[in-house]
Formats: sequence, C-alpha cells, structure tokens
Amino acid sequence: MKLGAIEAGGTKFVCGIATENGEILERVSFPTEEPAITLEKVFNFFKDKGVSAIGVGSFGPIDPNPESETYGYITKTPKKYWSDFNLIGELQKNLNVPMAFDTDVNGAALGEATWGAAKGLENCLYLTIGTGIGGGVLASGKLIHGMLHPEMGHIFVRRHSEDTYVGKCSFHNDCLEGLAAGPAIEERWGVKAYELPIDHKAWEIEAYYIAQALVSYILTVSPEKIILGGGVMKQLQLFPLIRRNVKKILNNYVQTKNILENIDDYIVPPGLGDNAGLLGSIALAMNI
Repeated sequence: MKLGAIEAGGTKFVCGIATENGEILERVSFPTEEPAITLEKVFNFFKDKGVSAIGVGSFGPIDPNPESETYGYITKTPKKYWSDFNLIGELQKNLNVPMAFDTDVNGAALGEATWGAAKGLENCLYLTIGTGIGGGVLASGKLIHGMLHPEMGHIFVRRHSEDTYVGKCSFHNDCLEGLAAGPAIEERWGVKAYELPIDHKAWEIEAYYIAQALVSYILTVSPEKIILGGGVMKQLQLFPLIRRNVKKILNNYVQTKNILENIDDYIVPPGLGDNAGLLGSIALAMNI
C-alpha cells in the first residue's frame, strides 16, 4: 500500500510517497509561497501516484477538530496569505483520497514513536525549534488535542540575566518563540544561527530558554522521551547545554533515572532526522 505525506511547513512544503513500513519511495520539497502557487506543486506531485490516503501535517495554528466548521483550516497565522486558509478543503478538491490532518509537530511526534527515537513508547514530546517553535505530544499512545492543539512555543520563560532583546513574536514579543526561534537569534545577534561560533554566548542563552520550556513540559505531561528537531537544533552544541540546564532547574525534584542518570538518552535529536515530519505525516495517514 502506498501512502502520501504532506509536511506543510511555514518555510517549505515537503511531499512524499512511502509504504506503511516507513520506507520513503519518493520525496520532493519546495518553498512555501502563496497558497495557489504552492498547492499547484502539491497537485502536480501527487498526480497519478495512486496513493490510498494522505497525511497532512501543517504549521499552525490549525483547526484539527473534524466536527468544527473550520476543520482543516490554518487559522490565525502571521504567515502572509495563509491566515484563515482552508488547506484540507483545497487539497480535497484536487486529491480525492481520505486525508488525516494535524499539526506538523504532532505528526513528527507520532512518526518518532512509530519508527524513530521514541519507538515503542506511548509517551513522548517532539519540539521543533526553527523558523518558529512548536511542540507535539503523544500521551498514552494518543496525540494531544483538547480544545485545539498544543501551542508549546508560546509559553513564557524567565529572562536570561544578560538578554535585553525585546522579542520577535508578532503576538507576544518575548514568549519562548519570540526569544529562541531562528529569526529571534538572527535579529538579536545580526547573523543567522549557523554563522555563530559554537562557543558564542548566544548558545548558553538559547539553552537556558529551551531548558526552562522542557522543565515545564516535563512537569506537566511527563514524557518518556524528549526529541528536539528543527534547524536551530542542528547546532549540536546545544544538547549538552540544554541537558545541564534542565537538571539544574529541576534540582532533583523529578526522581527518575531518565533525568538523573540517563539524560543524554532522554533529550535527543530526531531518530528520523530530516524525515521526521514527512514520516510523521505517513503515520497520520496510517491512522485513518
């Protein structure tokens, strides 16, 4: 059985075909432009591919509630042209197959639990730190939705003592995303994250913010594994700094071996690498 995947990111769309075993047969990516241009490329990719279902993992906020009048929409987003856009409705007009719809990060969490770093676990958290910050949670084997879906990038964190940057979030200024996403790093320091030296003080500040967020998530959803993806986390020097800060902030309050003894295996990069989002969408399609 061939399944389709659409990872609808704010920076780029990734489309693919894979088997139910997670074997990617075909993959393509292109920049996220205005909807008509972007979706025309999606339609051309899937034309005559013969997929039985498609999983769509999208940047948010989205409406993932099938009972809602705006199900399938990307809702209020600062991404130009995409606010209040009926993504699933437009896809269904041209791709007449069953579709699953969720956030890209919820999809990535499911993909990592199916084939990646959290394989075999029923509880995990996937956090992407890139153009924006978003998180997906698998709890007791099910993705968390609730009233809408987690918006984990918009929690508030304490300021680092050496950071006076106002923040980049167009809604909240200095929430986690406003302080720690890629555009905030670039605006604060004047260069892109990957251009900063690995010993630059930016990384200690970045790790401090990310660690605070992880502590909040550990205390609220108690994941068995935390997976950190996205472009910023390709700076691998962040991982030991984040782990150290998490242990310091928790101060032995959470008494588990995962944190006290095995934190290097608890806070990890995606096991699926750059295919976490794409295979997450395949995992969504498998659950239709």
